[in-house]
Amino acid sequence: MALKTYIEAIRDALIEEMDRAPNMLVLGEDIQEGGVFRATDGMLERFGPQRVLDTPLAESSIVGVSIGMATNGCLPVAELQFADFAYPAFNQLISEAARWRYRSYNGWGCPMVVRIPYGAGIRGAMYHSQSIEAMLAHVPGLKVVMPSTPYDAKGMLKAAIRDPDPVIYLEHKRAYRMLKEELPDGDYTVPIGPARLRREGDDITVISYGLMAHECLQAAEELAAEGIDATVLDLRTLAPLDRDAIVAAARRTGKALIVHEDNLTGGFGGEIAAIIAEHAFDDLDAPVRRLATPDVPAMPFNGALEDFLLPSREKIADAMRDLAAY
Repeated sequence: MALKTYIEAIRDALIEEMDRAPNMLVLGEDIQEGGVFRATDGMLERFGPQRVLDTPLAESSIVGVSIGMATNGCLPVAELQFADFAYPAFNQLISEAARWRYRSYNGWGCPMVVRIPYGAGIRGAMYHSQSIEAMLAHVPGLKVVMPSTPYDAKGMLKAAIRDPDPVIYLEHKRAYRMLKEELPDGDYTVPIGPARLRREGDDITVISYGLMAHECLQAAEELAAEGIDATVLDLRTLAPLDRDAIVAAARRTGKALIVHEDNLTGGFGGEIAAIIAEHAFDDLDAPVRRLATPDVPAMPFNGALEDFLLPSREKIADAMRDLAAY
């Protein structure tokens, strides 16, 4: 066992999989220097420039080249520096990578991973703070994972690299050096798909993913001291979605709060709420509630304004109290 940060868990997964699979390579902007967040630090010296490729500042090309590599025997793991810059690559992701297996009548896969740092809370302002999971999880053919712990970050990245189809791997920038965990020394994977029950309680259910799962757990511990016992479900994967776990968690308490960092309207929380309304309506004791970032065009640079907009432990705890009292 060794204590690892979230970013160290990602780096370890990349290195171990590069050692395991000689056809694997990584590519992206400035990754030969370690990348903007140092996820590929030291990999150029270890694997050489044929497997650690610097690319132009062109996200469409990064993903397009990855698709070509994936369909010709390589195993590419692409890095897009920020979620905010991913939009130029959407045509390649949605029209090509996601449809490769379908268009070939299951004849071809497209084994590739696209790592995308997302999220706010680091004073990144409007071009370095977005959460884009709802748009990507909407696309059949793409798998979308959002690990919330170093253990899951390593295990799910390994599972994504070994998957025969394209996987979008969303990693929260604020989690990189904030979260630490003891990780096993040996090889392991965490399966794509199943949610994880982080906490069991009988009064209310809180459903979240990514960094917000931590805020929810902290809020749940605060409310436990007040006599309110919460279940916290960490989805971990948005596509494919663990609908059974969502329904079971909502039925357990009859009161469900959904928390995510993306803005409210059209956010992924709406899909979760719809699943609960369809399949657990008779078990509900209160309306399903959502807590998310308000619908503003962009994240402000001003720290006080950013803090005001983002969901936090305090806001989640207040929402949990209101739901428990319904």
